[in-house]
Amino acid sequence: MFIHGFLFRWQPGVTEEQIARAQREILAFQGVIPGLREVHVGENIAANKGSYTFAGVMIFESKEIYAGYWAHPAHQALLQWLMPLIEPIEFDLEA
Repeated sequence: MFIHGFLFRWQPGVTEEQIARAQREILAFQGVIPGLREVHVGENIAANKGSYTFAGVMIFESKEIYAGYWAHPAHQALLQWLMPLIEPIEFDLEA
């Protein structure tokens, strides 16, 4: 199993509609991206979250399958519009 996690700091001016769209599109990866077992996203409710207010975790069957996720058309389509709106922090681990 391979776990990919992320936190987003939104750029000034990002709307609630854009945040909701990001959440919908990330959740929609499950069932579309082969080998993606689980997707969880939402508001970061940690007491020490700072300005990283959006969080997510994805669970893949393996590190090799995760490597293919980056090139998947659904992921690339999301990155096209989302990257200018965020400052991300990511982490990955094998479990």
